[in-house]
Amino acid sequence: MQVGIDSFAAAYLEQSRAVSPADRVGELVEQIEHADQVGLDVFGIGEHHRKDYLDSAAAMILAAAAARTRQIRLTSAVAVLSAADPVRLFQQYATLDLLSQGRAEMVVGRGSSIEAFPLFGFRLEDYDALFAEKLELLLEIREHEQVHWSGKFRPALTGQGVYPRPLQNPLPIWLGVGGTPQSFARAGVLGLPLMVAIIGGEPRRFRPLVDLYRDAGRQAGHAPEQLKVGVHALGYVAATTEEAANEFFPGYAAAIASVAKERGWAGATRAGFDAT
Repeated sequence: MQVGIDSFAAAYLEQSRAVSPADRVGELVEQIEHADQVGLDVFGIGEHHRKDYLDSAAAMILAAAAARTRQIRLTSAVAVLSAADPVRLFQQYATLDLLSQGRAEMVVGRGSSIEAFPLFGFRLEDYDALFAEKLELLLEIREHEQVHWSGKFRPALTGQGVYPRPLQNPLPIWLGVGGTPQSFARAGVLGLPLMVAIIGGEPRRFRPLVDLYRDAGRQAGHAPEQLKVGVHALGYVAATTEEAANEFFPGYAAAIASVAKERGWAGATRAGFDAT
């Protein structure tokens, strides 16, 4: 088992917003360096395009961390593939892999935050079709140095080379999923490792979906050891459970409130928080 930390480089409360963006990014790189020193296995940076977040260019933050770390693996958490160019995304993480001497990974997903779609000129109506096509191209690039490919949402590739190539072969690519059964099944059919984002609720509710992933992978002919499962979940460490809850809840509630209205969620309550 591996244990790591994901960060969105977010500032939800006035205390954290009082810190300049430059200082916040610098402190984040220091945190990744410390995580490496204490022996954590992986550090991930998310992708958002909102005022409260500083993770819109995750590969840049991870590249800075690569120069200051030695063992820890560095990953996206997640890269919003639907709104990205798979060629450019592969180049960025292949370069990160070279800088880190083979410690880069990618977790790619459709994205639970939707601000990237209008920002980069994509339609939400194409939410899943964009992801399916771009995932196909990303895996083709990983497999082949010269790429022959055509699709609906991007100009065709007719044998162009995609460089640089990563140190790892293949570069690890995980499929990030929420709660959609089709997403779990897709990861299994493709034989990709699965990263389950549990934003709220009880983790045991996801067990049937993980079983679906493994069944789909087995039926597609993939070996059980290829079908790895990871969990991205909220966490906070303090001396006691009560102290952790008291310190964590205000920022958690603010984070939920920042997206609840657009997603049709109810706001977070302390009673509901304590119950989970």
